[in-house]
Amino acid sequence: MTSASQTVAGNPPVQTAAKPRSRTVSHRITQASLYLVLIILGITWIFPLYWMASSALKDDNQVYTVPPVLIPSPAYWNNFADAWTRMDFTRAAFNSIFLYALPVTIFTLASSMVIAYGFARIRWRGREALFWVCIATMMLPWQVTMVPLFIIFKNLGWINTYWPFVVPSLFGNAYFIFLLRQFFLTIPEELSDAARIDGSGEFGILWRIIMPLSKPAMAVVALFCFLGAWNNYLGPLIYINTESMQPLALAIYRLRTMATSMGTTSMAYPHLMAVSTLVALPIILIFIFAQRTFIEGISTTGLKG
Repeated sequence: MTSASQTVAGNPPVQTAAKPRSRTVSHRITQASLYLVLIILGITWIFPLYWMASSALKDDNQVYTVPPVLIPSPAYWNNFADAWTRMDFTRAAFNSIFLYALPVTIFTLASSMVIAYGFARIRWRGREALFWVCIATMMLPWQVTMVPLFIIFKNLGWINTYWPFVVPSLFGNAYFIFLLRQFFLTIPEELSDAARIDGSGEFGILWRIIMPLSKPAMAVVALFCFLGAWNNYLGPLIYINTESMQPLALAIYRLRTMATSMGTTSMAYPHLMAVSTLVALPIILIFIFAQRTFIEGISTTGLKG
């Protein structure tokens, strides 16, 4: 009787100990499978960047060798300087940064924040309806408005200038307005009410309270906007005709077409990859240094509203 009770009493611990062990094994298998999938996806995303950077250090023989040469030997570091001086890329970089990307980013961020604050914090008749009209404009592809905008800017005499990019940025961007509005809704309303009691106006509330608390969302908008302007090719191709006014995207295209028109030129493909690497490097560095703020802005945007 005693042994039977001991046997019965002893069985459950054995069974309950086996279940956590099996769950631990299945959990480890699931985690290993997940990491394996992430590693494979990471390699598929990183390998094109690695191929671009490694091709910039090769010569023509290494580029066109079959099977491909993954590690350049020897590495031609002078390709970067030679490619940059092959055309006036310094002028193109100045155009991209100071005449295009920075003004568009600053004006778009400022105007989008003001509009988003009006939609999120100020109550006025027709606010929700106008907000949905603003959101609906995102459904119109740029190809639909491309021709009418070109006619308008041509009649204004803005062809071969950067005004077609800078002036529209003063009126905000529907997607960025939506992101900022959703973030503003997560900020407690009591902070704005307390500032109004102290006599602060709406612009004072936006400047002293909302903006310091919205740095993650502002970083997301600024990075997206700068990235779009930095990589924009079709817009400058339509409006910019003078070579000295062209940004980096058009200058890289000119380098490729110049090498094609001249036939097989020495180091043409490595030079193209070298310039492409230098153009992509600023965006990669900005994301690395602002990664925490950027991810925080992405994860916290749209939690309320």
